[in-house]
Amino acid sequence: MNRVKSVLAFVLILALGSLSAISQPNRSGPPKLGPPPALKLADIQHFKLSNNLPVVLMEKHGVPVFQINLLVRTGSVNDPQGKSGLANLTASMMEEGAGSRTSLELADAIDFLGASISAFSGMHTTHVSARAPVSKLDSTLALFRDVALRPTFPSEELERARKDRLTDLAQAHSEPSAIASAMLSKTLYGNDHPYGHTATGDEQSLRSFTVGDLQDYYKTYFHPNNATLIVVGDVDPKTIIAKLNDLFGNWKDGDIPTHTYSDVPQVKQRQIFLVDKPDAAQSEIRIARIGTTRATPDYFALQVLNTILGGAFTSRLNMNLRETHGYTYGAFSGFDYRPMPGPFVARAAVQTNVTDKSLTEFMKELNGIMQPIPADELDKAKNYLALRYPENFQTVAQITNQLSDMVTYNLPDNYFNNYVQRVLAVSEKDVENAAKKYLDPSAMDIIVVGDRKVVEKGIDSLGIAPIKNFSIDDVLGKAPTVEGNK
Repeated sequence: MNRVKSVLAFVLILALGSLSAISQPNRSGPPKLGPPPALKLADIQHFKLSNNLPVVLMEKHGVPVFQINLLVRTGSVNDPQGKSGLANLTASMMEEGAGSRTSLELADAIDFLGASISAFSGMHTTHVSARAPVSKLDSTLALFRDVALRPTFPSEELERARKDRLTDLAQAHSEPSAIASAMLSKTLYGNDHPYGHTATGDEQSLRSFTVGDLQDYYKTYFHPNNATLIVVGDVDPKTIIAKLNDLFGNWKDGDIPTHTYSDVPQVKQRQIFLVDKPDAAQSEIRIARIGTTRATPDYFALQVLNTILGGAFTSRLNMNLRETHGYTYGAFSGFDYRPMPGPFVARAAVQTNVTDKSLTEFMKELNGIMQPIPADELDKAKNYLALRYPENFQTVAQITNQLSDMVTYNLPDNYFNNYVQRVLAVSEKDVENAAKKYLDPSAMDIIVVGDRKVVEKGIDSLGIAPIKNFSIDDVLGKAPTVEGNK
């Protein structure tokens, strides 16, 4: 009997040893990724109110919250001549009093509900947004309607907003990043294109605004035939459409002005624009040219291309300038997709004493991206985009933003569910063709904001382009005083 037990024990030890050997993980390299899972969102539902105001709705149950956005198709591109910043100011002033409530009364009412209501404007769209618990749906929608349809634009709040913006403009003179961005817009688009102006306005326009300007702008563009409602959350479609019809169904259409803009010529050669920021500890670098529109059929190839170049932490630009050389905390690139061609920009804030060396590395990577992409680097970029894409749909706010893009750029309803497959379908040739079509390292504007007396000689010695010198006032105008509406 004891002999049998000994044999069984020995067999068991051998079995456990074999099992242990089998279960040992392979640590010779990282585990292989499986195929990225396909994204599957709830159906996008479309409705129209009694006045034909479109409603785009996606149900998201499980958490009792909702968000609603009113998207209006107007923004800074519609600022009148000499009135830059009007769209931005009008949107922000919609929060400063609506219906029968003053600014403070409106803020108190929103806070009491545990809700959030805001208005903001971009280049082509303006949004009024509300988010709240579903238990406060009716009260929140009533306040949302007042902000969207009954803003009062009180004169005392306009004066406060004016001073805030003049203060921001004055502070921009000491912010190299703001200076570089303004210079980039000027060099690429010029004074005659709306993309060449700052969305927040200049001193002259800010001092000129009246309540009448805000009212006229609002009355011109805020109509149901120029808008869409977007709803996401734990809602019943039939119920909320009925409520929205009661609140917005009597809103009247208007005659919406149309605007056309001439095409901006592409950058033809390399040029360095050096803006002097005395005693700057860092130099802000922007390397840019005209990119393309959001509607480009090359969108997915460009997404993969830019991920490799400067769109991720492990991108070529960041690994070179940050990890290898330690010149910066981060180097990035990106295409700014808009209804009209937006810019391509490569950028970084680098240590002053390596400004010239940093430009050398930027040009090295911009030239390198024109060469065929290795297969493993291509796959890595595609997986990066595909695997992280679903994180854009975790909250009602994120989904609302995605649906806003869908409405703004007329994307199909199946766009989000097909995104991963389209990224994975991008080929090496697609990326190579996109690089040749949209990037030309020999024809880019190079903006440097830094201490001229320290950086100019080194930049000039590179011989990569002629230098034009500017002061901060050349870019932003003189810093305004803010003691009053002078």
